[in-house]
Amino acid sequence: MIAELQQAVAKYAHALDELNVPELEAVLTEDTTWTFTMPGQGVLGPVAGRAAVLDFVRDGHTVQTGRVRHHLANVVVSTTDATTAEVRAYLVQTRNTGESIQMISTGVYTFGLRRSDGGWRIAELTLTLDNAF
Repeated sequence: MIAELQQAVAKYAHALDELNVPELEAVLTEDTTWTFTMPGQGVLGPVAGRAAVLDFVRDGHTVQTGRVRHHLANVVVSTTDATTAEVRAYLVQTRNTGESIQMISTGVYTFGLRRSDGGWRIAELTLTLDNAF
């Protein structure tokens, strides 16, 4: 079960970075919520519902420059029961412009996952950034 949960959050990061909307849609519940906390800027969200989250992701991709990657590390899984789990992971976010590579931000993700017929899906995503960018 732990490997399945780790795979779900890894699929999220890959789909997000590649703007692979079908894959991202497949790893989110219909009622997913995303909430972000940034130092000096407070709380953004929640962005509620899969359609709203996908619009949020598309909008974010239109303004980014270079190739952005979300690197997840120190992944810790806590299962609540057979159908819900929490996964925490550190984030290092980088940008490669082709001329330079820079670290954009670091932070902590908390994913609330729910098991469905299609496997584990992200029902709740909270990201607390260590810095504003």
